[in-house]
Amino acid sequence: MSDLPSESVAEEPAVGVIGGSGLYEIDGITEIEEVVLSTPFGDPSDAFVVGCLDGVRMVFLPRHGRGHRINPSEINYRANIWGMKRLGVNRILAIGAVGSLREDIPPGDFVAVDQFIDRTRHRADTFFEGGVVAHVMFGDPVCGGVRGVLHDAAAEAGVRVHDGGTYVCMEGPQFSTREESHMYRGLGAHVIGMTNLQEAKLAREAELCYATLAMSTDYDCWHPLHDDVTVEAILEVMSKNVGHAREAVRLAAPRVAGLGPCACHTALQTAILTAPSAISEEARLRLGLLLERPLGQSGDA
Repeated sequence: MSDLPSESVAEEPAVGVIGGSGLYEIDGITEIEEVVLSTPFGDPSDAFVVGCLDGVRMVFLPRHGRGHRINPSEINYRANIWGMKRLGVNRILAIGAVGSLREDIPPGDFVAVDQFIDRTRHRADTFFEGGVVAHVMFGDPVCGGVRGVLHDAAAEAGVRVHDGGTYVCMEGPQFSTREESHMYRGLGAHVIGMTNLQEAKLAREAELCYATLAMSTDYDCWHPLHDDVTVEAILEVMSKNVGHAREAVRLAAPRVAGLGPCACHTALQTAILTAPSAISEEARLRLGLLLERPLGQSGDA
């Protein structure tokens, strides 16, 4: 296990993976080490696991911490994404369990999500506060290039995967009421989860490509012919599909690493409204990792 000095930034681009701790148990990963780092936003969920897969540098993080000890509202999303950026990640593959809001997305299916609806209320979901204001474009909240690779990789991994779908991100940690579940269906949503939207927002602010592969584990509580969602049922479906998720990541990683330049990597170029001269030294230190490219090394526009 190693500590990364606070000023260090890895120069070699890497592919990040956020999901369960079992995702980095992929055959062929070499040069594995754990990296513990601190961030201006607090501690990440766990140590980052860094390794190499088919010549691609990979960075893994279990979003709930190993042992699943952090609930969705307690996850330090800012520290997690900031840490990915500092370790040289430029594209993130996110895997997450979701409830299905559609008859044609049964438990066991995967969804390459392309839209989100935000129903959270207790979470920090921006880096830009405390003296620096930025408004990134978020009409298309996931990276189309990475999403396409994830979709194709999941199909090759042997699961049925849906090309596009809207993810409702609820606060949790309780599951939905029945009336909420019907309301989300009426909004046209496809799946419901508790984590991925904050990751997508912060990844865009950090100028990282981000896409979600959502694993359907249950029918939430809307379906009249299926039992209401239980943790036991979720874990059973997840255990059957974690191998497929690992295979999808293994297939996707080298293809994602080979993608060309993307608009996600310049998302801050016209998003920062605060005049450089008005940015305090404290804010420059806190946000330096994010401000260096759009404002330049000297902090000038």
